[in-house]
Amino acid sequence: MAPKRTTRRRGGKEESIINCLPTELIEHVFFNLPASCLLRCITVCKKWHKIIRDSQFALAHLQHASSCTLLFSLQGSVSGKLYPSDAIIFDEAWAPSKSAVPVIGPDDRICGSCNGLLCLHTPTSMIKIANLATGECLHLKKPTKSLKDDHFSFYRFGFHPATKEYKVIHFFQESSPLTAGRFNIIQVYTLGDDKWKDVVTPESLSLNCVKNSGVAIVDGTMYWLAEDMGSDWQHIVMSFDLAEEKFSQIQLPAVDLEDWALSIGDDRHYWIMEIDGKVCVSTAQSSEGMLFGKLQIWTLNGHVDQRWNQKHIIHLLSPFARGLHFVHGGKIVIQHSDCNLYSYELLGKNFEIELSKMVRLLDLSPRGEDGMQFYVCVKSLVPLDVYANAAIAHRPKHLEWKLKKWEAWEQESLMQEDAWRRTHQLEHRLMVHRQSMILEFKEMSQHLPDGIRQRICMEMDLVSQHLPDYPDRHQSPMPRRLNWVEKMEDRKKLAARVERHQVSNEAVAASLDRALSCVRAYNLD
Repeated sequence: MAPKRTTRRRGGKEESIINCLPTELIEHVFFNLPASCLLRCITVCKKWHKIIRDSQFALAHLQHASSCTLLFSLQGSVSGKLYPSDAIIFDEAWAPSKSAVPVIGPDDRICGSCNGLLCLHTPTSMIKIANLATGECLHLKKPTKSLKDDHFSFYRFGFHPATKEYKVIHFFQESSPLTAGRFNIIQVYTLGDDKWKDVVTPESLSLNCVKNSGVAIVDGTMYWLAEDMGSDWQHIVMSFDLAEEKFSQIQLPAVDLEDWALSIGDDRHYWIMEIDGKVCVSTAQSSEGMLFGKLQIWTLNGHVDQRWNQKHIIHLLSPFARGLHFVHGGKIVIQHSDCNLYSYELLGKNFEIELSKMVRLLDLSPRGEDGMQFYVCVKSLVPLDVYANAAIAHRPKHLEWKLKKWEAWEQESLMQEDAWRRTHQLEHRLMVHRQSMILEFKEMSQHLPDGIRQRICMEMDLVSQHLPDYPDRHQSPMPRRLNWVEKMEDRKKLAARVERHQVSNEAVAASLDRALSCVRAYNLD
């Protein structure tokens, strides 16, 4: 019993030493640790738990957190097969994740990402705010009474660094048939408040630009493209200050048209995005759904003086899919017409990119560019329980993956998991059986002439080459939910493994036949 008392006394002494460390020193160490590590540190002691769960510490930790890129794919049907909403997270080296993002439900649609929080539109009457790292979720009642005209692209999510407030923004669509597809009210909800607030726009604005060209939120101001009715329906940039709740307009930069575009008409597309903490507009010519010519990217230098600087002129030497492109970490990521996602290092202001020099990241099939979006994310500790007592916060009424529409998808995943389990069991049986046969043949050959014994041993050496390669190390990857890319790769690995077994069985059978032939020939003699 003495050793137990010693262990308990030693553990108490170590805990007291930890608690004696200055809080500032502990925080300084914690700032350099990722959120995943800090989540494990929560259970070490009460002091650490209090530090890590503090909202001020979580906000300060954000300044040290490394960013990642999230590629979201909207749920939809491809060749008659229903696919759920899914996401892939790329780390700083652009290596893709394997697991699905647990907080994203099969019918969810991302409306925005900010400080490690995702704003997710659901098909129900709820908007979901979820922490990417902790898995914590907050469900908020939507401002619309009817879900008929409700659309995920009408919602956005942002943070104002001065007020430290998180806000959900809803572009409220007018219900009149004469003004369909337009809005004149922005509804704003501040996390922690009890209700939404209506803010009237200076004029009726188009929702098409909001849906097709994106929205960027930088330094507490939201930017999106709108149609300038006073300039023959040319585009302008609208901005909305999340703190002051005031609107303003910014003229787009003057874009150089290419010679070939002048002859066929300027079918030009615009997108607005955030690049390195700046508001940027990208534009390119398109034909039959593909980008051609020059992809031009402009940066807004100041909201007050409204000056644009041309950041990049990227010459596209082969057709790229329209819409799906993203700039982050000194690279441009873009989808090619072959449905693969490629990256290319930004080599200055004016340069060319061709497919042969690009780095292939992954194959997006069977999903294409439709419904795909890029987001810059961080893994953070921002707590959501502090907002849970708001009047519009509710608990979800059902489990998303339990809906009948996803039974076939879940069944397919279970069948794939079961196929891996049966494959591992088969490999184990094959290893035991083949090792037993090798020993049996080698023992039997000890009583045979040297020439026959050597031939049998040679055949058994060939059999040993076809033993399953450490089947215990190849455990099924299916206990966690895989994203769609990794699930496709997992299916290919399983098929290749089964095919390898077939080839192996044929080779082993041939070796055993030759060994038995040697024994029969000796017995006949």
